[in-house]
Amino acid sequence: MNDAQKGLTFRDIEAAAERLSGKIRRTPLEVSRSFSQLSEREVLLKCENLQLTGSFKVRGAFNKILSLTNQEKERGVIAASAGNHAQGVALASAMAHVASTIVMPKGAPIAKVEATKAYGASVILHGHSYDEAYEYAREIQKEKGSIFVHAFDDQAIIAGQAVVGLEIVEELSQLDGIVVPVGGGGLISGLAFAVKTLRPEVSIIGVQTEAAPAMVHSKKVQSHRTVQCQATIADGIAVACPGSLNFELVDRFVDDMVTVEEEMIASAVVLLLERAKMVVEGAGAAALAALVSKKVGNAGERWVAVLSGGNMDITSVAKIIEYGLVRSGRRWEFRIVLPDRPGALQHLLAEVAHGGANIIAVLHDRLRPGLSLSQAEVIVTLETRDHDHIRELRERLLHKGYRIERNV
Repeated sequence: MNDAQKGLTFRDIEAAAERLSGKIRRTPLEVSRSFSQLSEREVLLKCENLQLTGSFKVRGAFNKILSLTNQEKERGVIAASAGNHAQGVALASAMAHVASTIVMPKGAPIAKVEATKAYGASVILHGHSYDEAYEYAREIQKEKGSIFVHAFDDQAIIAGQAVVGLEIVEELSQLDGIVVPVGGGGLISGLAFAVKTLRPEVSIIGVQTEAAPAMVHSKKVQSHRTVQCQATIADGIAVACPGSLNFELVDRFVDDMVTVEEEMIASAVVLLLERAKMVVEGAGAAALAALVSKKVGNAGERWVAVLSGGNMDITSVAKIIEYGLVRSGRRWEFRIVLPDRPGALQHLLAEVAHGGANIIAVLHDRLRPGLSLSQAEVIVTLETRDHDHIRELRERLLHKGYRIERNV
């Protein structure tokens, strides 16, 4: 029997639920008609983006810190995090009157850094990834003797996150599966342990971005693997090496792991804003992206997508919305060279309007190098319905004799 199986018990999860009662929110489980239609499955959203600090991470942090002895609390705690775990540890520490230090990567979202400071933690920015921040936090921990609060590879953390699974199965008597975003594996390992103990017939599927598929690779070869993370809009699940305890539990209890492309995550973020009126960060939207793209489950089944977090900078929201609109065919920008004479631009824009597109911006340039004295370059940005609409517009313009030089 391995350490994960010997160490964590279902009673630990029940104790965590009792410990967290009244300390954290029991987040809503919302039925989504829009996402059910898009995925051809009955989709429910477990809204951990509405949790205290905007993420499920506060559950594990609270459970860990409330489990400490008085002597351990006096030593203070230290953690490494890209943002959500940082806020969870900071809030839980403040409420337990425990000093906390958080090491965050230099590129961590500003909103997460400032929120962590606001909860009372001492924040140190170090390294360019979670893994670099983690190594530095471990060095500080050895020097000062603080208690290390791991973001995912800790039994008390896992037990706290597992309460998400308890809440889901308590509310749903009939359920085919749960889709969970995965970084280091703290959420899915605890959730899968809890759900499979009570409802072994329920499928548990983990989702990672293609930019950081460490747990996917580990599950596939049934061995702990490390990957090189690429830049991703799902920074909350960009973990190069999953936790050892987490992997053992994932290998035992999780039915499958899948990856989703960056544009699918961006589209899910935009859809959540439009259809559900919810702000969900890239990592938190990964599970819904897998359902909407039909990578998980079968038509007619009932699935829960865990929206694991909702913490994003406003600038990040704007970038992801723009990215999602372009990728989903809701935004089209193209360049075209027109004769530099009165009425030429008006005729072009009239054709666009007749094609049913809304004009967002027009840039008219008569001085670009390479143009003749009788030419002008125009860059047009349009609001469109989808990729089919873009094709219709392109064909309309080509039929009228316009030559679209290239998309922007």
